[in-house]
Amino acid sequence: MKTITLLAVAAMLLLEVFGPTSSVGGSMSFMLVFVVVTLAVAIDEAWANRRGALGWIVNLFVSILGGLTAIAVIGMAMETILPHLHLGGSLASSQDPLKYVLVVVIAILMVAGCWIPLQIVNRLRG
Repeated sequence: MKTITLLAVAAMLLLEVFGPTSSVGGSMSFMLVFVVVTLAVAIDEAWANRRGALGWIVNLFVSILGGLTAIAVIGMAMETILPHLHLGGSLASSQDPLKYVLVVVIAILMVAGCWIPLQIVNRLRG
């Protein structure tokens, strides 16, 4: 899981620094990272625990659901926090170091949002 987290952080930071800045291109790039991370977490857990076909399907469903929930919660938290930062504009247009810290936190929370529900399901499995 550490490797997936480090790769997610690296991918998000590289996208933020070198990726597309257009509204559609940037969002779609981040969504691609989200899909790859979600699949990586689900596949890693299923592979490590030698799940059957049904286990793989459950892992994918739970990981996607947890990841989407995490992204929704992150979005609501960002809407609450950003007005209090007094950046003098949008966070995306600023080159404030806080922007990169938030990208790292988002990547870590995205992986956790995919992984924590899998651990809960593992406890329920027996």
